[in-house]
Amino acid sequence: MLENLTTERRNKKTENLDELSTKEILRIMNEEDKTVPAAIEKELDKITEAIEIVKDKISCGGRLIYLGAGTSGRLGILDAVECVPTFSTTDEVLGIIAGGEKAFVKAVEGAEDSLTLAQEDLKKINFSQNDVIFGIAASGRTPYVIGALKYAESIGAKKITLSCNKNSKISKYADIAIEIDCGPEILTGSTRLKAGTAQKLVLNMVSTATMIGLGKVYKNLMVDVKPTNEKLVERAKGIIAKVTGVTGEEAHKYLLEANKNVKAAITMILTNCSYKEAEEKLRLAKGFVKKVK
Repeated sequence: MLENLTTERRNKKTENLDELSTKEILRIMNEEDKTVPAAIEKELDKITEAIEIVKDKISCGGRLIYLGAGTSGRLGILDAVECVPTFSTTDEVLGIIAGGEKAFVKAVEGAEDSLTLAQEDLKKINFSQNDVIFGIAASGRTPYVIGALKYAESIGAKKITLSCNKNSKISKYADIAIEIDCGPEILTGSTRLKAGTAQKLVLNMVSTATMIGLGKVYKNLMVDVKPTNEKLVERAKGIIAKVTGVTGEEAHKYLLEANKNVKAAITMILTNCSYKEAEEKLRLAKGFVKKVK
């Protein structure tokens, strides 16, 4: 029953929400949002376990597949696509939403209620036991996500879930179940609010900590940034200069010589080698700049 879910309960603090002034609405929203990090803190051990699984799978050539419906699916896609410019991923992190890409901007009615549609979507991307499924559902009961988890189970793939209700249905199908209980929303059932914020924060943790663990960060610098526009080119130059101490002009020269590969440019400068040699050094160091010899 929906009414038994925390995310569907009425928030006693906002039963007169439609009578409040704009400033009062904002104040209570802000107060409620402050509870989200505390709720996530309780699940840090589970999130850590999930990240270790994801790192292991990606380091062995597998992929992280975020999958969900509605807001949950959109948040998964958002995190996946942001990994491309930030960490130069190709298909290591993918996002799938019930109803396909068109559902990102317009709801596809009924898609989330299908137990078989997710299996079809996963087969389209050749999902295998080398990959890990990350099912996202604020309610914790979305049939589309359950269908994906059942399919992952059938082929021996690892399964992680993220919900915003305790003892959720999707948790029963997971190897690692992350359950963030943020309490009732200020607008009853509107899980794009606290639940959505919680999901976004957890996905930030998963992708960022995973990529750090895969050598895509040097100190606190995104050395695998993909400089595809003017802003990112400037960021790349700045990173090279910060790490090596060269001027911005020199950093730009090396960036171009390294085919816009920031880690290779840094390696070329620090070890006084060619681009080809830098690529080999990074391969031997498994992509970790600190381990380059």
